[in-house]
Amino acid sequence: MSASIIDPVELTQSLISCPSVTPTDAGVLQVLQDQLTKIGFRCTRMPFSETGTESVDNLFASYGEGSPHLCFGGHTDVVPVGNSASWTNDPFDAVIKDGNLYGRGTADMKSAIAAFTAAANNFINAGDFKGTLSLLITNDEEGPAINGTQKVLEALTKNGEKIDSCIVGEPTCPTQLGDMIKIGRRGSLTTNISITGIQGHVAYPQWTLNPIDALTKVLGKIVDLKLDEGTDDFPPSNIEIVKIDADNTADNVVPQSATAQINIRYNILQTEDGLIKLLKEMTEQELVGTEYTSDIEFRNSAQPFLTKESNFTKQIKEAVDDVTGLNSEFSTTGGTSDARFFKDYCEVAEFGLVGSTAHQVDEHVAVKDIENLSKIYEEIIKKYFS
Repeated sequence: MSASIIDPVELTQSLISCPSVTPTDAGVLQVLQDQLTKIGFRCTRMPFSETGTESVDNLFASYGEGSPHLCFGGHTDVVPVGNSASWTNDPFDAVIKDGNLYGRGTADMKSAIAAFTAAANNFINAGDFKGTLSLLITNDEEGPAINGTQKVLEALTKNGEKIDSCIVGEPTCPTQLGDMIKIGRRGSLTTNISITGIQGHVAYPQWTLNPIDALTKVLGKIVDLKLDEGTDDFPPSNIEIVKIDADNTADNVVPQSATAQINIRYNILQTEDGLIKLLKEMTEQELVGTEYTSDIEFRNSAQPFLTKESNFTKQIKEAVDDVTGLNSEFSTTGGTSDARFFKDYCEVAEFGLVGSTAHQVDEHVAVKDIENLSKIYEEIIKKYFS
């Protein structure tokens, strides 16, 4: 059992100094593993690979045994820095200035990993407890998310590991630490609609069939859809066109084909199968009686989910409110996270730092927020095992 004190800010700086852009590890998991091993965690590296994807290393660290089992889910990988010359400091120098810590991954989400590690250390130092405390850390969240959390959970389950509750450390707060806790997420369905016509000279439209004409009509009907009004827990489902392309590089040629990509963020009032059926029918109806042909591909990267309010979510809210003095809000807003994988195995909620600078140039968080986040996590752990 460790008797040391871990500074969550210093540990965050150590993690940021590793340029772990997806899927490159850059030594970041070893930095974390070394710290967890000193505390007394049993650490297991779990690399996975799949044809057509990059191999990814993952870390599962556990302390104690049996139930209840509280897991912290997180990721050490970060998005690319973009133009590093646009940054005030090197993105991986972890510079503290004017009370803020700067660097790629400060908000999303190396600070949260460090905060939880420091909190776990303090809790373990305080004495024995019944149950299991663990961290499941992947280096594959910002990428395809194929060889990360999902496969680790599958492997752990096959080995008889049972997680009861999970808190994911994604940045959840819009404006200040403690204003929002995520208890669900919308699903994400990406659709590629391709329409083929007849290529030809623009001056002779009688011999062509412009696929863009048909595609824009289809898209117009789709984006005008009002799928639902939302629920008490979820905002309305929304449809966005994210890409339009045609196989054409000339200005005097009608293209042969045109493709559009749309993304639907949908709540629990919709289903993947229902949306697929709807989009297929709308496309077919628009093209009926014409010489156009179509092809539609779907990729559903996340199902919507909602964690029912429980003793676990109550403990999180109490800890957040006690430390921050705010009245935190339960929400399901935002994009997807690895919580979409945990929800198939245990109850899951998300709480982390303010995410307003995540993925931006000069990404940063307040040093004080990192320290308070660690206090919140420690309170959650105490309440959970009390």
